Amino acid sequence: MNQQQGARWTAEQVLALAPDDASRRAGGRLGTAGPWSETGSGGEGAVWGLCKGSGSRPYQTVIDTTGPAYRCSCPSRKFPCKHALGLLLLWAADGAAVPEGEVPEWAGQWLAGRHERSERPREAGGRTVKTVDSAAARRRAEQRAARITAGAEELEQRLADLLRGGLASADRGGYGPWEETAARMVDAQAPGLAGRVRELGAIPGSGPGWPGRLLEECALTHLLDRAWLEVERLPEPLAATVRTRVGLTATVDAPPVRDRWSVLARYDSWDGRLTTRRTWLHGAASGRTALLLSFGAAGRAPQPGPPAGTVIDAELTPHPGAGQLRADLGEQFGPPVPGAVPPPGGPVADALAAYGRALTDDPWLDAWPVTLTGVIPGPVPDGGWQLADADGGSALPVAPAALARPALWRLAALSGGAPVTVFGLCGHRGLTPLAAWSPEATGAVPLT
Repeated sequence: MNQQQGARWTAEQVLALAPDDASRRAGGRLGTAGPWSETGSGGEGAVWGLCKGSGSRPYQTVIDTTGPAYRCSCPSRKFPCKHALGLLLLWAADGAAVPEGEVPEWAGQWLAGRHERSERPREAGGRTVKTVDSAAARRRAEQRAARITAGAEELEQRLADLLRGGLASADRGGYGPWEETAARMVDAQAPGLAGRVRELGAIPGSGPGWPGRLLEECALTHLLDRAWLEVERLPEPLAATVRTRVGLTATVDAPPVRDRWSVLARYDSWDGRLTTRRTWLHGAASGRTALLLSFGAAGRAPQPGPPAGTVIDAELTPHPGAGQLRADLGEQFGPPVPGAVPPPGGPVADALAAYGRALTDDPWLDAWPVTLTGVIPGPVPDGGWQLADADGGSALPVAPAALARPALWRLAALSGGAPVTVFGLCGHRGLTPLAAWSPEATGAVPLT
């Protein structure tokens, strides 16, 4: 086994894979050698072992760290289950407890099946070849575009009625009318517009200054409506962004980009309907920053991805659209290994300039990924936090949504009053820190 294949993850990177806190705690209890037997690891990124459970037969657990992907004979529906987490924790902490060895037959069958599926014929970028009736697909696209246009026109009327009635009275009708309008956007097959309407409905009565925030969001929604109604007249990169923003699925036909991608951050968010997992990466050679998205419905965890703080040798296929960073993960050429490094960065002024340029390409951006170098984090008298240039040039406030995170104190402890490097999302309300590095640290410190 070469050095790259032999590198093991940290416990923090393993626990970041857990679907919930309960799994994290249960996996931690299984991260010792006591319940395990016949453990081992292989040069192709495989880890396996038998875990004693409540029954007479131990659970068979095998992990492919190149995915990562998991299989366990336990009845749990969580993914990964506590046994997979426990085995990975044991592997990360104790090389002697999970030695290199020959893959047993029961684990090898599953691993071989995964390898066979990955070798099936693909198009560029890892997409399976499909035969499509282009004429029928074009008719369906035209019909959907007509429904979205009708929905956008209806939403324009709803916004006009709202402004005529006065924004200050928008909280009197409650959330019901907003949800009804959102449902009509769903019927129009415009989920992007539906999401914006739900966001509008959550603003009235949300705290001091809400009418101003509602006006801002109404303006952006109106801009998106008008952009869709004039989409044929827009430059193609901006038109692709508009189509994506209203909810159309983009055709991914760009060539894949192979690189060594640092996995900078990974975190989940829940909107009451869907769990969205966001994974941010940066390519060492390409200089690209990319966002991987996966989703889980009905309380299910999204598909797993590479853990934060690792580096993967892989192909990513970027999505089209001005300012869009989303990409699809394609073939991987080895397991993830520790050692994520920060992207090139600069002072606060550079981050603000990058955010401003991104807004010219995509006016509906909530935030843009930036890297701040040589900044010192700390609280400010009004109860907030900021990241200030070490030379005192400028400071960027921490976004209000991030103020409640205990990770801010982790960031302060990492800094100790000295400059650090911080990767995060810069928006009009400030920066949301996602990962940090200090000159003395051996790797990235997650802040999610």
